[in-house]
Amino acid sequence: MKYVTAIIKPFKFTEVRDALAASGISGMTVSEVSGFGRQKGQTEVYRGAEYASSMLPKLRLEIAVPDALAAHVVEIIRAHANNDEIGDGKIFVFPLDRAVRIRTGEQDDNAL
Repeated sequence: MKYVTAIIKPFKFTEVRDALAASGISGMTVSEVSGFGRQKGQTEVYRGAEYASSMLPKLRLEIAVPDALAAHVVEIIRAHANNDEIGDGKIFVFPLDRAVRIRTGEQDDNAL
């Protein structure tokens, strides 16, 4: 199993979610996060004063998938979150040793 974590721009979420759902990916966890990379933040105005904010709003998607689907999920996210701009995000893939569905006790691929 693999644990796919993607950091994307918030306005791309619906497109990514719909593409994953169309491919049979039925569940994910989504968190509002903030951060920066090469984009180096942005300039904002608050009460007439301009200031630099180094943290930009992003969404973090977390999806547990069987090994066979990991590459497909990564490609779907990459294709639909891509805006050809700095700050489009990153995708990380981690090995997932174990998954347990709390309600039924199903484990690993059956728990996904």
